[in-house]
Amino acid sequence: MATSPKTAHEGLHSEQGAQRGDHPDRAGNPVIKVEDLAWLEFEKPDLDAAERFAHDFGFATAFRTGNELHLRGTLPGSQCVIIRKGPRSRFVAPAFRASSRADLDRLTRAADGTVRDRRGAGGGAVVDLCDPSGMPVRVVTGVEQLPQLPRQEPLVLNFGQVLRTNVAQRPPLAPARIERLGHVVLETPRFERTVDWYQQNLGLIVSDFLFFPGQRKRGPTMAFIRCDRGATPADHHTLAMHLGPSRQYVHSAYQVADLDAVATGGEYLKKRGYHRAWGIGRHIQGSQIFDYWRDPDSVMVEHFADGDMFDNTVEAGWAQMSASGLAQWGPSVTRDFLGAKPSPHLIRDVVTALRADDNEFDIRRLIGLLRVASA
Repeated sequence: MATSPKTAHEGLHSEQGAQRGDHPDRAGNPVIKVEDLAWLEFEKPDLDAAERFAHDFGFATAFRTGNELHLRGTLPGSQCVIIRKGPRSRFVAPAFRASSRADLDRLTRAADGTVRDRRGAGGGAVVDLCDPSGMPVRVVTGVEQLPQLPRQEPLVLNFGQVLRTNVAQRPPLAPARIERLGHVVLETPRFERTVDWYQQNLGLIVSDFLFFPGQRKRGPTMAFIRCDRGATPADHHTLAMHLGPSRQYVHSAYQVADLDAVATGGEYLKKRGYHRAWGIGRHIQGSQIFDYWRDPDSVMVEHFADGDMFDNTVEAGWAQMSASGLAQWGPSVTRDFLGAKPSPHLIRDVVTALRADDNEFDIRRLIGLLRVASA
């Protein structure tokens, strides 16, 4: 017997569910269903500085040459991040993991790509695609799986019952040990077309839609999107996307053991002189305990713990987007996190987006975005 879909009205994660005519939360017959994010790819001019921050943040080095750095967590699997030497710091592409070479072949026929063998560390095969916003997207399979490393064990807590006796709780002030890559957040001026592309080609499912104040009928402006693993739970979001004037990376998130790992890892980063963008708090969509930091190139990265896990029976929730609605508890959201500080780059992107006739970012959307930042 088929399992009936769960809805947001059951109090799972959102105060509203879908209405007639809303954007669907999944494609009916996707080309493939990816299993997870495999890794993220960046370029940076100084790999030594990138590796120093990575170790302070909690990564381990899996592979290093003069031109390439692979960073991993403690859990078995592929590397979390690949950084190649380049003239400036920039995000290059997300890579998703497919279950087989046959999936890559199906993608090439549907999305006009070419399967090629990956050279260098990890091996495997990859197909290079491009989403409607112009973001490169890689889908990989057959990549070498790295063995588990010693992990940071969650602390034993005396909550509700006594589990710890005659032992003091003194977590060390040290880097939090990254366990795995959790998600990446991207901004695009072609939001709904891009969400459709990930649903149709990679089989991703929306866990939550957000919309600008007073603009529910115009459709969503942010989506928290997960992998469809059937009855096996997946992260509430592996990919999150929001409508904005730029096509850009926003942040990426990496799981650590527990709240104390988030907190002590943050204290370690603070003592090392790094900049906290926002935290510590607990999100609403996804429920993660979060802490956001900037690396020396101002790239935003997140430690998180205790995120929601959904199987494929949970339908999307809908909620109004607001700055104050980003967290259940914690300090007020910062302008740094929101990216709301005016800059020549931001002004240029806004003007360009408003002049373009092939995207969804118009003057009403700009007004809605400004309302979100002030709400």
